[in-house]
Amino acid sequence: MTITEQDLEAAGEGFDFPCEYPVKAMGPNTPEFKAAIVDVVKPHAPEVSSNSVHCKTSKTGKYQSVTVLVYAQSKDHLIAIYKDIRTVDGVVWTL
Repeated sequence: MTITEQDLEAAGEGFDFPCEYPVKAMGPNTPEFKAAIVDVVKPHAPEVSSNSVHCKTSKTGKYQSVTVLVYAQSKDHLIAIYKDIRTVDGVVWTL
């Protein structure tokens, strides 16, 4: 499932920026997927380190959710991050 433009516009509603924000994406349970998500987020949030990235494997082991804690500057900043995440092969959903 891909998020819609309306979902992107709603990203960041109700937050006081700048703030820490957990960006999540779910996709295949592979090291390449995790690396691809981090590679896409890093240009938007250079502060991201290995301590900022957390993964959780699904019950079946087929999928993983990758959470990257970023320091979001604005709603537009989050929209840009999510738009780029949507370009990663295998993304099932974002949150």
